[in-house]
Amino acid sequence: MLSFNHARLARPSGTCVRYQVTAGVAAVRETPAPDGRLGTQALHGELVDVFREDGEFGLCQLVRDHYVGWVNMDALSAPVLAQTHKVNALRTYCFSEPDIKSAPRFMVCLGARVAATGRTDGLWTECARAGWVHRHHLAPLDAFEPDPVSVAERYLETPYLWGGRESLGLDCSGLVQQAFEACGVILPRDSDMQAALAGEPVANWQAPGALRRGDLVFWEGHVGLMTSPETLLHANAWHVAVEREPLAEAIARIRSVAGEVTGVRRVALAATGTPDWLQAG
Repeated sequence: MLSFNHARLARPSGTCVRYQVTAGVAAVRETPAPDGRLGTQALHGELVDVFREDGEFGLCQLVRDHYVGWVNMDALSAPVLAQTHKVNALRTYCFSEPDIKSAPRFMVCLGARVAATGRTDGLWTECARAGWVHRHHLAPLDAFEPDPVSVAERYLETPYLWGGRESLGLDCSGLVQQAFEACGVILPRDSDMQAALAGEPVANWQAPGALRRGDLVFWEGHVGLMTSPETLLHANAWHVAVEREPLAEAIARIRSVAGEVTGVRRVALAATGTPDWLQAG
């Protein structure tokens, strides 16, 4: 059973129609308004279930992590196309022609999914509803990175963006989610969800040598990723970017804002099937 219950993951009532994100990225907002606060983002190729519409927005649940919010319907298309590849570059453009000098249609970021049409031209692959993408920036859907920390480090200096999970801006839990998903592990979207559901708690984490590379350190409303037993990597509002710093310095600074560390969790990369929190609802 789902041990964490919140409206952010609760499936809306009624019937739904499945759509696909065909913009480079789609904002998932808390309210059906252009200036509604950003809850998360859905990357190109993601599937969303739309339950009802309010003006130009649809109330959606993302299929990949069950997050609920409002998406501008202009960013979505139907019917759903079977995705064949994913973007393995931090970011890349989709071009109108198989030519780097042609007009770019939009940018896609790490983890976005595309549907190759079967047409190729040299180093270029045509992708339906997107355009031509350089083949060096595409990987099979079942190709996974071996280390989430190495993935997260690729985002160093990326601006902080509340609700973001793309390479142009992301928040603390978006960084963690992106890093682990690149390794084949789907984590919940927000830091409180991750603190409740991601991996297993690390007991006595303060003991010398207890922390490991890849451990997740939590505060109230914040999460970071250990790159070593002493160093934290996190998207944070202090630096307004993704930065790496000594854990002891981060703890001392964050204490006055969010209190003490609330816990540490360790996520195994071994495939174990669909997690309980995704099976529920």
